[in-house]
Amino acid sequence: MLYQLYEAQRSLMEPFADFALASSKMLGNPVSPLAQNPLVQRLSASYDLMYRLGKDYLKPQFGIASIDINGSQVAVREMVEVDRPFCELRYFKTFCDNAATLETLEKLPAVLVVAPLSGHYATLLRDTVKTMLQGHKVYITDWKNARLVPLSEGEFHLDDYVNYIQNFIRHIQKTHGHCHVMSVCQPTVPVLAAVSLMASRGEHLPLTMTMMGGPIDATKSPTAVNNLAMNKSFSWFENNVIYRVPANFPGAGRRVYPGFLQHTGFVAMNPDRHLKSHYDYFKDLIKGDNSHADSHRQFYDEYNAVLDMDADYYLETIATVFQDFKLVKGTWDVLSESGEIERVRPQDISQCALLTVEGELDDISGSGQTKAALKLCSGVSNADKSHYEVKGAGHYGIFSGRRWREMVYPQVSDFILSHHVSTKPKRRVTSTAK
Repeated sequence: MLYQLYEAQRSLMEPFADFALASSKMLGNPVSPLAQNPLVQRLSASYDLMYRLGKDYLKPQFGIASIDINGSQVAVREMVEVDRPFCELRYFKTFCDNAATLETLEKLPAVLVVAPLSGHYATLLRDTVKTMLQGHKVYITDWKNARLVPLSEGEFHLDDYVNYIQNFIRHIQKTHGHCHVMSVCQPTVPVLAAVSLMASRGEHLPLTMTMMGGPIDATKSPTAVNNLAMNKSFSWFENNVIYRVPANFPGAGRRVYPGFLQHTGFVAMNPDRHLKSHYDYFKDLIKGDNSHADSHRQFYDEYNAVLDMDADYYLETIATVFQDFKLVKGTWDVLSESGEIERVRPQDISQCALLTVEGELDDISGSGQTKAALKLCSGVSNADKSHYEVKGAGHYGIFSGRRWREMVYPQVSDFILSHHVSTKPKRRVTSTAK
C-alpha cells in the first residue's frame, strides 16, 4: 500500500513541480525588467528549488560522446552487447580516423566494470567509465529497474547475479580473447563468487580482478550501513521494506525494495549535509553563480535517480553478505544455470591477479572489508596480489572525482597493464598495504 500512496503523492506533485519550473523561468528571465530585483531573484530561486525537490528523477544518461587519447579526439558510441531480463551489458565502442590512435585502441585491455545494484543506476560510475576509456576497452553492467521488468521474466536472485557476471565474462573473452574485471562496492562479493566458481570448474579466468570499496567481510570495521543489516532480523526487512509494484508499471505485482525507500535511507544518513547543499544551491541561484548551481544539479540528478531492486535478490544479499557472512565462512552455495548446487571456493583461484582498493574515510564499506579478499584468495601468489588505501578518500572518492582520477586510476591502470597479455615483463603496482 505504501508504494501506491507514494505514486499517488508523486502524481499530485507533478503539476506543482511543472508550475514551479515555469514560474522560476518567468521570474528569472534576463530580458525581464524585474529580473534584477532582489525580491524577484529570491522568488525565482525559491521556485527553482521547489521544482528540484518535487520533480521526478529519471534514469540519467552516460553522455560520453568523445574522449581524448594521446591528443586525438576519439568518438564513443554506447552499444548493448548482451540484453538479459534484469541487466544490459553495455559496451563503449571507440572510433577514430587517426591510424596510429586506431592501432593503439585495438591493443587496449578489455575491462568489465561491474556496477552496483544497490539503489542507483550504473551511470553513478560515469566518471569511472570516462577515465577508464583513456586506456581500456570498457564494458559495464547496466542494471534494469525491477519495476519495469514484467513478472513473465521470472524472479531475480543473488545466484542469477553471479551467473550473469560469468556470462558477461565469457562474452568478453570470446570477443577479445581476454577479460579484466573491476567491481565497485556491492558487486565485489558476487564477482568474487563468479570467478571462484569459474576457477573451480577449470574455466578460463579473467586476467585480473580489481575490487573497490566492497563488503567482502562485513564483520571488519562495521559501518552504519553494516550495522543496520546486522542488527535487524531477516523478517524485519521482508516485512518493512518489501512492496509490490503498482499496476501502472510493466513490472506490476513484482516484489521489490522500492527506490524511493532506498533514497530516503540515503538522505537519512547525512541529512544535515543535504540540507546545507540545497541551501547553498539557493544562495548560488540568487548570486547568479551558474557554475556551482550546475554542479549541484548534476550531482542530484544522479543521486536522486533510483531504481527498484527485486526482493529476492535484495533479501538474499542481506542474509548472505551481512548476516550469515557465507563468503568468509566458506558456506556459500550457488545454483548454476544448469541447475547444479556449487560451493563458492575463492581459494581455487590461482590464475587471476587481485587488487583491492579502499578509501581511508569510507563510511559505507569500512577499513579491511575489501582487503579481506586477499586472504580468501589464498591460491593467488603474493606477487599477484596488491592492496591500495586511498588517503583522504571517502566511499565515492575511490571511483569518482579528483582522487579517483589522480590517485586511484593510475594504480588500477598500471595493475591491469602489468598483468595483461604481453611479451613484456610484468610490473608490480605500488602497494600501500599495511
